[in-house]
Amino acid sequence: MEFEQLKAYLLAKPETTLGYPFGEDTHVFKVNNKMFALFGRHNDLPMLNLKCDPLEAAALCDVHKSVTPGYHMDKRHWISVYFDGSVPQSEVERLIDNSFSLVVAKMPKRDQARLLAD
Repeated sequence: MEFEQLKAYLLAKPETTLGYPFGEDTHVFKVNNKMFALFGRHNDLPMLNLKCDPLEAAALCDVHKSVTPGYHMDKRHWISVYFDGSVPQSEVERLIDNSFSLVVAKMPKRDQARLLAD
């Protein structure tokens, strides 16, 4: 998945913003001022950090060698997906959707209704 394609997919989520609080090489995607994705590089590979259910995160790490506990994140609730070509685009998109939904689920009900209605 090319970065511009990934960026467009992330920014298509309702009320998503892009910022650079950690420097211009680290792209932080937020919904309602809450981070749900972070794109950067680690070990010379493009990497995407996403929020993830702990049980699913453990299973993903077992299935995909390029999915690890979140780099510089809470390793129980975040994963890092390294773009080495081994994780299909459809799976990356599913994980993005899931991360967005997990973050929105922690917001007040009025915000959830607005963000998930789109």
